[in-house]
Amino acid sequence: MAAHAGYRVVVVGTSAGGLTALRTLVGALAPGFALPLVVVQHRSRDSELLCELVQECTRLHVSEVVDKMDMQPGRVYLAPPDYHLLLEEGSFALSTEAPVRFSRPSIDVTFASAADTYGAATVGVVLTGANHDGSAGLRRIADGGGHAVVQEPATAEVRVMPAAALAAVPEARVLPLAQIGPHLAHLPHPPLAYWPELPR
Repeated sequence: MAAHAGYRVVVVGTSAGGLTALRTLVGALAPGFALPLVVVQHRSRDSELLCELVQECTRLHVSEVVDKMDMQPGRVYLAPPDYHLLLEEGSFALSTEAPVRFSRPSIDVTFASAADTYGAATVGVVLTGANHDGSAGLRRIADGGGHAVVQEPATAEVRVMPAAALAAVPEARVLPLAQIGPHLAHLPHPPLAYWPELPR
């Protein structure tokens, strides 16, 4: 883990049924939530409304990532359609490399990038979805000492993705959807003074 104790980033992956799940999760986070929350939702290349629909249910600032954007605490970042989202130290990068499991953005790509950059300071969350994307990436996060969370498959609109993630990471924390947001809110994190002063 980095010099400061605590987690530094939360990465969330979801697919089919994801909008409802994301609105529930993000809506449970208080304005004082102090970690960046990075979301990869499988979406078509002409998808335009996800940011607005998530913003409706939270007072946290929600934005779609652009290349080289700085990462700040207490914000929700959405992977843009038709790009893989990579995490660098304190910022993001976008890639147009080939789809993975027919998906771009790919959850596995983002999770692996987060694990490689932030190691044990990474939290990975897999929600509802209809394929196995995210399971290999969550395994990588767990192998690096990070914290793996999986939506209880019985509470998922489509249980294939969380079930696959749980098969890959059986030691993951399994929670009903309604409990994931509160769980994230209570995770240890660096003091806000750790983060550089960036434009708000």
